[in-house]
Amino acid sequence: MTRKDEIKKGNAAFFLVAAAFVTAIWPYGHGQGINEITGTVICVSAFFSVLYLYLLNFCPEILKVNLKTVFLLIVIISFFLVTRIVLSYSSGKTLLLLVPYALAAVVVRTFYDGRIASVILLVTLLLSGILIPDPFEFVTMNFLTGLAAVYILSDLHRKGKAFLTALTVALGNMLMFASFRLMKEGNLDTVALSDLLVFAGNGLLLLLTYPLIFVFEKRFRFLSDTTLLELSDTNQPLLRKLADEAPGSFQHSLQVANLAEEAARVTGANPLLARAGALYHDIGKIAGPAYYAENQGNGTSLHDSMDPVDSARIIINHVNSGIILARNFRLPVQIIDFIKTHHGTSVAFYFYKKFTEKQHFNTGQEKDFTYPGPKPFSKETAIVMMADAVEASSRSLGKQNEENINETVERIILLQEQSGQFSEVPFTFKDISDIKEAFKKRLVTMYHGRIAYQ
Repeated sequence: MTRKDEIKKGNAAFFLVAAAFVTAIWPYGHGQGINEITGTVICVSAFFSVLYLYLLNFCPEILKVNLKTVFLLIVIISFFLVTRIVLSYSSGKTLLLLVPYALAAVVVRTFYDGRIASVILLVTLLLSGILIPDPFEFVTMNFLTGLAAVYILSDLHRKGKAFLTALTVALGNMLMFASFRLMKEGNLDTVALSDLLVFAGNGLLLLLTYPLIFVFEKRFRFLSDTTLLELSDTNQPLLRKLADEAPGSFQHSLQVANLAEEAARVTGANPLLARAGALYHDIGKIAGPAYYAENQGNGTSLHDSMDPVDSARIIINHVNSGIILARNFRLPVQIIDFIKTHHGTSVAFYFYKKFTEKQHFNTGQEKDFTYPGPKPFSKETAIVMMADAVEASSRSLGKQNEENINETVERIILLQEQSGQFSEVPFTFKDISDIKEAFKKRLVTMYHGRIAYQ
């Protein structure tokens, strides 16, 4: 069974339940029989089927996690339910102008890209619009203002963005409402002050974004940009602990974070997530900092007098130590994933080579020198794996010039590719090429030679 088949089997049930729920709360009128109900079932099923197929083919990573799937369905169903309740009142059509449908796009955009947010907004509006006598105006107005909100909130962590979004949506709704009145009636006589106040309230309700984001982060294990910025603060207790007890590893993590952030930016991955993951990827070295080269200041190594198998066991164990430490400090699971995957299933080659030089005919013990994995399964975790290996190798170069750095980047990433470390990551050839160029440019800048002045 392929991975896609597993996803199909595991997540289709959520969409069936969502379709059944929407069908159950549909506003059936008196005298409607089996034919009308059948039509409703077909219509609702079509919406969720198309959404499911879209996610399966273009965003399968969402369907791999049940909580992510349920989150998107809850957003759609919640606004459909609100629409259903509002329309049950005699003044429902006026109250409907108060419902901030752009909030659906804003909340989804906080945790996903603009493409997913736009699709969810469109499905929500089309599904809710069927309940409304004049759906064209409703869908058009809310879709355009929702798209504007998605565009503005590309960086929610910046101060004032939420207020700017609320103002944009309020003014956008007023403008669209007035334009429809002009199209239909040729004047604005029917536009009342109360309508404009309702749209102002619509915009203000968008400020619910922040408390909703907090709730969704806790319940669905998401990470917003705001939280990622907090985690990336080097004054965080765990990062301070790393800086105090393993200063060399801390400096290495800072450089890896810079490389990973730049590479994530050029490939369309999440640069804040990549940076946060890189900062914490080596926290397991706190358990025994003296065993790692970057923390050895006197030129000697504890591994010189140790058996290679024991040395490899200590080095490899920093992954498990990091996982335990991260859980004790209650780091999010997304950050722990970077600790688990930053070596994938690669081999601690230095100690394995040292072992095979002594045991020429006993190479079957390679498993004792292999990291437990798993392999990286997202662009961000793969980028941190690359950045970690490239930064460590470039730092050990005898002569850190452009030619040597370029050769090191090419060699390290080629070895990782050949060992299948990126088999679970949706990389394109262009992604790999862009990542290598970003690393080369950043490393050359870091290690460039200064002119010696007389």
